[in-house]
Amino acid sequence: IVEEHHNPAARLAALHAAGVDMQCLTMTVPGVHGEEAGVGMKLAQLVNDGFADVIAQYPQHFTALAALPLQDPQAAVVELERAVTQGKLRGGTLFTHINGKQLDDPTFWPLYAKACELDVPLFIHPIVPQQIGAMRDYRLVAVEGFLFETSIAVSRLIYGGVMAQFPQLTLILAHMGGTLPFLAERMDRGFAVYPECRQKIAEPPSLALRRMYMDTFPYSPKAIQFAIEFAGADQILMGSDYPHQIGDLPGGVQTIRDLPIGATEKQLILGDNARRVLKLP
Repeated sequence: IVEEHHNPAARLAALHAAGVDMQCLTMTVPGVHGEEAGVGMKLAQLVNDGFADVIAQYPQHFTALAALPLQDPQAAVVELERAVTQGKLRGGTLFTHINGKQLDDPTFWPLYAKACELDVPLFIHPIVPQQIGAMRDYRLVAVEGFLFETSIAVSRLIYGGVMAQFPQLTLILAHMGGTLPFLAERMDRGFAVYPECRQKIAEPPSLALRRMYMDTFPYSPKAIQFAIEFAGADQILMGSDYPHQIGDLPGGVQTIRDLPIGATEKQLILGDNARRVLKLP
């Protein structure tokens, strides 16, 4: 834990130093869903009220997505609505599994319906895999496991029919969707040849994947370029993983500025896309 994790004034100073006007705050790993349901709800409310306080204090510099008590999907529906309508937060945060329960589980579908009703995005951030196995060493969970987690979770949302049932649902995927831009062609091939991949969907998975937004991480210009080629610059949001150890706020900005793309595309990624998705003034 560093000062910028919990001190908004320190975080604001870091934004100014990096040339960033506004940042969207989220509570990532470990979330609040590891607790008993009632405690999880109280913690989510505490986090979201804290976010609302920061936004009220620095309205030109911070917005946020709500923490949700996902161990109780009905409570998550209630808290998403409260955070958005009362706290002025811009959406909510999901994780790639909830205590082992997968995101395509029907118990989460009312949450997706509520996000559509409120017309707000849900951000999917990876969490520690259920089975760490060979990723136990070398920090492989952070370096690679998180990307695999996102890939599997989003694949299940697509193949499991969630995106077909909620075509207007706006999803933002951390870390450029894990490995999914790279795997999209193989996902479509699975749809073509495996009946299991067609049980709940009627169109190739890549079509749903291209409708999702993906955020970047620093020092990955070739991967970002590939994601742009796959989904288009209007589906990419600048991310930084900041202030986590692997993140870098100035590096996140500079990576986008150095891409061999046009100025208009860079502006989309650096801010215009986020402004549109989060409905910022």
